Amino acid sequence: MHWTYEELAPNVDDVLDITTPWQSAGTGTVGEPVRPKLRHTDPGMRRVRLGLFAAALATFALLYAPQPLLPQLAGTFRVSPAAASLAISAATFALAIAVIPLSSLSEVLGRRRVMITGALTAGVLGLAAPLAPSLPVLLAIRVLQGFALAGVPAVAMAYLAEEVERGSFGRAMGLFIAGNSIGGLAGRIVAGALADHGGWRIALACVAGISVICAVLFALLLPHSAHFTPAPPRVRGLLGTLRRNVTDGGLLRLYLVSFAIVGSLVTVYNYLTFRLSGPPFRLSATVIGFLFVAYLAGTYSSAAAGRAADRFGRYRVLCWALPVTAAGALLTLPDSLVFVVVGLLVLTGGFFAAHAVASSWVGARARVAPAQASALYTCAFYIGSSVAGSLGGVFYGFGGWPLTVAFVLGLLAIALASATSIRR
Repeated sequence: MHWTYEELAPNVDDVLDITTPWQSAGTGTVGEPVRPKLRHTDPGMRRVRLGLFAAALATFALLYAPQPLLPQLAGTFRVSPAAASLAISAATFALAIAVIPLSSLSEVLGRRRVMITGALTAGVLGLAAPLAPSLPVLLAIRVLQGFALAGVPAVAMAYLAEEVERGSFGRAMGLFIAGNSIGGLAGRIVAGALADHGGWRIALACVAGISVICAVLFALLLPHSAHFTPAPPRVRGLLGTLRRNVTDGGLLRLYLVSFAIVGSLVTVYNYLTFRLSGPPFRLSATVIGFLFVAYLAGTYSSAAAGRAADRFGRYRVLCWALPVTAAGALLTLPDSLVFVVVGLLVLTGGFFAAHAVASSWVGARARVAPAQASALYTCAFYIGSSVAGSLGGVFYGFGGWPLTVAFVLGLLAIALASATSIRR
């Protein structure tokens, strides 16, 4: 899943560096001037944008490349669809639990170092994944990849907020978010197309090779931090704000919305690959990979939902977006490719609208450490992707697509109940 600008924007003020150019930061010393914050017209800004775009491309291509390959993985290792889906869930679950620790680690070691190390490590692990002799070995590699990949999205916003002036932040973050979407989409399409010609091992190897190149470009392009000041870890303060952010009833409901909505989306995309590769559709991996273009519906709906939330309120927009998502799931029930495609577009658009509103609501509601509250939302998001996404395979194994859709509708009902209870 990909983060939207609406999700990240409310937390900008929480991490913006407000030191003057003459204070000590980054590589500077007391009394020594350091590089001013970058503006969108500065030559260094181009390197920042291109570098982070390459990093996002590498991160999300690696994370989601196995999704169109799940039927082939199930056949190679002779496992059920639910077991094959662990190739996605293992990485997303590891990313979820690593987001907060790596964010804290970057406060000590530096933003750039954590991001570059994570991107390069994940790319090298990606080259090892096609050599896996068994599913457990592949899953172990994917877990390590998830830990490494968490270092990029968890830290990129903090780096931009420190190094880029407030008026140019939106443009820089917009390109990073574009890299998220394009990376996830490209990884799925490239992997699906290559799998038809060389199998899943060739597909994963090629995606990993592209990601390593992107990671190297990222390391070469991204300027060194000029406004970062190392800070020792403050465990007591971290635990204090963490306690408040996990005991707020409204935030807990939003975390549950995050868990449920992404679980519904991942379930549909994971097991629709099995349905479409079998009768009556019998689609190739290439065609199935191109169906992920439906993700582009979220590019429009997330921005539109943000504007609507400003006008009509987050509560009302979220409570409309969730039934729209459910309608999309219902549209995929007929054995008609037209209905399936339309259903995917509606479901994806509804999901991204709900995700954009819920995630921005977290930052607005959090009374302390809104960036930490958003990290908890992201943690719930990727746990939902892994746990609910894999559990959906059990329903698919027992009752095929109709029971899978019923599971998805149950998740969305939980999300709607949580959303409506926030006002009460």
